[in-house]
Amino acid sequence: MQPHLQPRAATRPPARAQHGFTLVEVLVALFIMAVMAGMAWQGIDGLVRTRDGAQQASESTLRLGTVMAQWDADLEHLQQTPATPTLKFDGSSLRLTRRHRDGLQLVLWTMQQGKLHRWASPAVTRVQELQDWWFRSQQWSVIQADALPMLDGVAALQIYFYQQGDNTWSNAQSTGNVSTGKSGNRTAKPPPGGGTPPGGAPGNSPPADAGTAGANGNGGVPTLPDTDSGDDTLPIGIRLVLTLPQGRLLRDVALQPAQ
Repeated sequence: MQPHLQPRAATRPPARAQHGFTLVEVLVALFIMAVMAGMAWQGIDGLVRTRDGAQQASESTLRLGTVMAQWDADLEHLQQTPATPTLKFDGSSLRLTRRHRDGLQLVLWTMQQGKLHRWASPAVTRVQELQDWWFRSQQWSVIQADALPMLDGVAALQIYFYQQGDNTWSNAQSTGNVSTGKSGNRTAKPPPGGGTPPGGAPGNSPPADAGTAGANGNGGVPTLPDTDSGDDTLPIGIRLVLTLPQGRLLRDVALQPAQ
């Protein structure tokens, strides 16, 4: 009887031991990832800041353009009437009477607590109503809730008029009742922007300095200037000077052509 042969089992080589990352390698990898994440965050933050700055500048420019458009529209619709002065500046507020599709309207531009506000009365068709709104416009606490804030950060507000007979820019406050067309006699440094009227010839003498009188100039008692006496001639130009955080803004508007 022959012996039974059994196949020999195949022998396998011993398995190699598998090694993972060491603690030092993991820490180095985490450090590199943290540095890359920080650099990426700085780049994203810079892009966001640039976008926000550009958006803020664009909004500021659009807002300023809207304010100046409203300013021009008010001056373009001035209406002379014996009931109230057409234009009057008291050092911090400019009151004007303008046309409206429903009648006449009293508009107030004023600087209060570093902000430029605009307030407008309802359109009226009666003299007494227009004069009543004139009295109310001199009481800021009464109309403050209805005033619209136009610009922030206004450090100073100055108004100059270019008079027909004087051929020079003069401080609007020094003229008293502006609708009389008579300039004051005070002299001081020229207004910002030089002495050239809007679309006219250069002036010949320095204007009066900007004043800082109170809201009414009579101890706070509301008054209605006498508009029946004197020549009701408007100046041919008005200059607005605003001191803003970005710098000084100068705006010239021609009210009527020189004769």
